[in-house]
Amino acid sequence: MAFVSFVGRLLFASVFFLSAWHEFNEFGVDGGPAAEYLRPKFDVFSNHLSTHTGVQVPKQVEIKHLVAAMVALKGIGGLLFIFGSSIGAYLLLLHQAIATPILYDFYNYDPEKTEFNQLFFQFTQNLAFFGALLFFVGMKTLIPKRQQLRKRAPKPKTT
Repeated sequence: MAFVSFVGRLLFASVFFLSAWHEFNEFGVDGGPAAEYLRPKFDVFSNHLSTHTGVQVPKQVEIKHLVAAMVALKGIGGLLFIFGSSIGAYLLLLHQAIATPILYDFYNYDPEKTEFNQLFFQFTQNLAFFGALLFFVGMKTLIPKRQQLRKRAPKPKTT
């Protein structure tokens, strides 16, 4: 069963790890295509956040630093997750919590447009990833408690 669990974690984390590897290879000096794609979405998200909550996002945020942080979260988190680390799952959860509402902003599009459907599908897919990571963390904390319940002190033998 341990091997099957390892293969499952490997396949799940490969989504994050391979994405991080691809973005790392294209990073370049300016952050690469990921930074070009992220800049307008980050600006729209910042405007939404400031108008609806009053929270101001700093304007001098370097997108290439944000992309580098996302690559690091996905790469390190994916690698740690493969080996069953809860820290890796938490890093991937942090990445999902930050990146999903910014990258997959279906709420900015008309429901009749094809962009809405594509972004909504990707958004819900990332929510499923988020749920799977929460499930992993929950099971990781539950299993040690189960094993403690099984380990009872042996009854002394009476003669």
